[in-house]
Amino acid sequence: MPVDLLAGGVFLLDKPCGPTSFWVVRQVRRLLAMKKVGHAGTLDPFASGLLIVCAGRAATRAIDTLMAGEKEYVATLCLGVRTSTGDPEGEIIERRPAQTFTDEQLEAVLNKFRGGYWQTPPAYSALKHRGKPLYAYARKGIVIDKPPRQVLISSLSREILAFSPIGVAALTIRVRCGKGTYIRKLAEDIGDALGCGAHLTALRRTMSGPFQVERAVLADALRSEDGFGHLLAAKLSEAELAGLLQEKALPATVSEV
Repeated sequence: MPVDLLAGGVFLLDKPCGPTSFWVVRQVRRLLAMKKVGHAGTLDPFASGLLIVCAGRAATRAIDTLMAGEKEYVATLCLGVRTSTGDPEGEIIERRPAQTFTDEQLEAVLNKFRGGYWQTPPAYSALKHRGKPLYAYARKGIVIDKPPRQVLISSLSREILAFSPIGVAALTIRVRCGKGTYIRKLAEDIGDALGCGAHLTALRRTMSGPFQVERAVLADALRSEDGFGHLLAAKLSEAELAGLLQEKALPATVSEV
């Protein structure tokens, strides 16, 4: 095992759709034979994209710092269909026809969410209430109402809009947002503003702080015969990490990793 990995580090991995974020963490633990491994911002099983994994004491201490930057997502919304969870893992609770929206109508709706907007945390989220995550209550049919919080959407653009013969439409958007923003809830709120409802069907994280998914290594490769070599390729050097953090004006204390 290369000596420079014995102390851990920060790894950029591209999580596939299907596995949990913790599945990726387990692969890193296995390859490094190290227990102290965590990630800087979870992705739901149906989501894919950039997952920052930190291994070792110094790296895991930096998780909060690494999570502080903006994140960018490409999200696909199914217009005209609402689900119990706001994503494809829930049950369909309502269907409405999605009309043919003009560019002007879509732009007017998206503009409502640019900048700061008040977002109510979704019932199926990890936000805590009396020490338990909200999803633990929701799974028992108990809905805990949390007050809305202001979140920052610094960039929101429409990528694709496609209509199907059965009266639903797929809207793909690119979102750059601050910490604490729920993209599932943003999808629902956009659907409500359009008057047809919506839920999130696909989500890919393309950026987290100064890190881009193009720099990441496919997490599936960690299971290959040369899994350790792929993990080594995913590791940020101390100089690379320090340079990126300095470029984005994040606290430089993480450079010790």
